[in-house]
Amino acid sequence: MGRGGWEWVGRAGRLGEGAGGVVGDHERAVGAVRAALEPLRDAVVRRELDALPVGRLSEVTEGRLRLGSVEKSGLRTVGQVLDAGPYRLRQIPGVGQRTADQLLAAARRLAEAVHETAAVHIDPDRPEPRTTALVRALHVLVEAGPDAQRAVAAAAALTQRLGPLLADAGPAAGRFRLLLAGREKKARALAAVAALRSLVAEAERAQLPELFAQTSVDLLRAVPSDLAAWVDFELRSAEYYGLLAEIAGRPPDTAAAEGFLPEEIAERVRDQRLDDTHRRVSLRGYQAFGARFVLARRKVILGDEMGLGKTVQAIAVLAHLAAEGHTRFLVVCPASVLVNWTREVGTRSALRVVVLHGPGRHEAYADWKERGGVAVTTFDALRGFPAPEDGEVGMLVVDEAHCVKNPAAKRSQAVALWARRCERGLFLTGTPMENRVAEFRNLVRMLDAALADALGEGDAVVGSVAFRAAVAPVYLRRNQQDVLTELPSLQHTDEWEEPSASDEDAYRAAVRAGNFMAMRRAAYARPEKSAKLERLREIVREAGENGQKTVVFSHFKDVLGVVGEALAPAPGDPVPVFGPLTGAVPAARRQRIVDDFAGVRGPAVLLAQIQAAGVGLNLQAASVVVLCEPQVKPTAEHQAVARAHRMGQVRPVRVHRLLATGGVDERLVRMLERKTRLFDAYARRSAVAEATPDAIDVSDLELARRIVEEEQERLGMTDAPAALTPNE
Repeated sequence: MGRGGWEWVGRAGRLGEGAGGVVGDHERAVGAVRAALEPLRDAVVRRELDALPVGRLSEVTEGRLRLGSVEKSGLRTVGQVLDAGPYRLRQIPGVGQRTADQLLAAARRLAEAVHETAAVHIDPDRPEPRTTALVRALHVLVEAGPDAQRAVAAAAALTQRLGPLLADAGPAAGRFRLLLAGREKKARALAAVAALRSLVAEAERAQLPELFAQTSVDLLRAVPSDLAAWVDFELRSAEYYGLLAEIAGRPPDTAAAEGFLPEEIAERVRDQRLDDTHRRVSLRGYQAFGARFVLARRKVILGDEMGLGKTVQAIAVLAHLAAEGHTRFLVVCPASVLVNWTREVGTRSALRVVVLHGPGRHEAYADWKERGGVAVTTFDALRGFPAPEDGEVGMLVVDEAHCVKNPAAKRSQAVALWARRCERGLFLTGTPMENRVAEFRNLVRMLDAALADALGEGDAVVGSVAFRAAVAPVYLRRNQQDVLTELPSLQHTDEWEEPSASDEDAYRAAVRAGNFMAMRRAAYARPEKSAKLERLREIVREAGENGQKTVVFSHFKDVLGVVGEALAPAPGDPVPVFGPLTGAVPAARRQRIVDDFAGVRGPAVLLAQIQAAGVGLNLQAASVVVLCEPQVKPTAEHQAVARAHRMGQVRPVRVHRLLATGGVDERLVRMLERKTRLFDAYARRSAVAEATPDAIDVSDLELARRIVEEEQERLGMTDAPAALTPNE
């Protein structure tokens, strides 16, 4: 064996050191989270034990313990019993050694149960040293991102393969050692060197050495500051809580995360590989299972409740198929979410995005056919494209699939044709289907006609267990309460909408007039063609179908009037609408409206002017918040959202901010994010900011004038009048 053999052994050794290093760095980062978490969890456990009445000990022992004398002695909680210890307990009249031992054993069993279920809540509005330490520790792993998980998994697998080979190749590390080795050891060493050469070449082609090095750098990088960690937590709380649940060893119930699928189907799904090469986002456990379900079953409906990340799961599937060599995918969705889909695919994957919409859609279609990528189009535009040849499209994704439940509609017929021609199909809908068998059957028929026939006729109400068993081959649904083990998180979604032609006309008129406030509410000036209003209806409808309450905020009373008319309860759809809460409504009346809203069983909608309801009211009955337009003052949005996302909220709060592309909304968001994000986040925590929120906001007048002038220039309105003040 020549010098080349020794070099391969050396390269393999260095590769092994890099792999071992990244595994060690990750273990230390996880260990830091556990160390920061433990005192917080101990404090939660202690509070719960101090609140548990001593009578619960009798339940643990099935009534065998008599606790009257214990309570009379002043020990009234389980925590106090644990603190008392055996000596103090034996001093209580009627409590001997055996009873004391039983008391302590029962108390410890309760303490263990509480410890297993104790959840730590991270409150960004009340940071203290222990929670700051936890947020900083989590920040390291969140910042490292999915590449860190990929690197650690690859490093662990590589280390397992390298170890035995390096041991066998030991004699080949030096010329004299090889000469002195026996025939059998020499043959084993030479074979190991050949295997190491192949393994190292494979790892280098996959750029694993670079991945290991970069991951170690990411895991060892210091957090810039406490403030930076807290701001990032507020922006990505779901990722922090997801990591926390994983590290704390409190994953959701497996059956719930797997949608209560029959075991034989769930087992096949678990065995499905999921390639993350082209994916730029980490998946929660239930999301990874959902993506595997789609891959394993090929044509399915993913019916997860709103807020569980159906879009992310779909992108994970597309990324996997792209890694397998598929080149073309098609997403069909309502026009109101087309912009969101293009942004999500672009930011959460490395896949090319092609928009098939608008005047140039046919040219874009030809480009997609030639170069591939993820094409995104609308239900109406789909009808203008020829159906693909069999196998030409790797997957068809249909978002808001309940929109094609009517088989007589032309859009439904177009989708059905494409679904037949595609080997894989994924329908996404957050609308519960358990009690709508007829509608559900129509969707299933596009994917699996035989199963649709087996569901029978009619629209009978069936139990969820029986329903899920019948449709398990094609349907997976998880609810938030089943799979989110952390305390409620705050999820922000910017809903970018492409303005309709009518919206554009109203906006241009406002720009020409130099009216900043009219520009901000132009998207609602012509309700019959409003893109924002259409998306708002969809959000409220889906929230209602999931039994959730929604609060809709706007700066403008006339916008709330338009929204109220659009959401007015229709026959057979009695979702009540309360408000609007405005500055003209007396405070006592406001509270009565809020109480009535909260007192409704099931879904309801509350309309509120943001400056009137953003402070002082408790809106925790709502778990969905809609902001009709971006606010000039960041504090206005923070305070409004805080009315729902506060102590006592039992569900994750989802905030949808409606934004129109290409105009004042984009400029507002860009300016405010660039100039005030960190400063605003810091100032909100100070007493001065709470008392005088105006002190930390960009000047209304300066901002308005700047935006109006820039928009007039962009739209070529050089002869337009000067900008009006924000109140005009």
